[in-house]
Amino acid sequence: MPENKTKPTEQAPEEFIRDLPGGKKADALALMRLMAEVTGEAPVMWGGSLVGFGKYRYRYASGHTGESARVGFSPRKQALTLYLGYSLEALEKELEALGKHSRGKGCLYIKRLSDIDEKVLRLLVKKAYEEATDFDAREAVG
Repeated sequence: MPENKTKPTEQAPEEFIRDLPGGKKADALALMRLMAEVTGEAPVMWGGSLVGFGKYRYRYASGHTGESARVGFSPRKQALTLYLGYSLEALEKELEALGKHSRGKGCLYIKRLSDIDEKVLRLLVKKAYEEATDFDAREAVG
């Protein structure tokens, strides 16, 4: 079984953010502070570009196991990518009120924090953090 590449590192998240291109620094720093406040966790670098908060363990039906951040973000070139891991379909009402964003399966993509409602973002992060618990997918399979 291959080893997970995205795991906690010793790099300080503040150093990572300091080295970002100009326009991304302020939003990344604000998002890091928001997530730390909402989760009560200190930020930790996971791999080379993910700032994560908390952690949980998982095991898939295939036998693959690992550990991941409960919530986190990565300031990508096109957008801030928020990793929430929560079923975003369950949050349709909140997402409608969030503001300008797009999404993937468990990710939100936000160009600028000024495009969204911070109160709604805080709620989404809180719910995602609380829902990200250790799980064993073998038990969840029919």
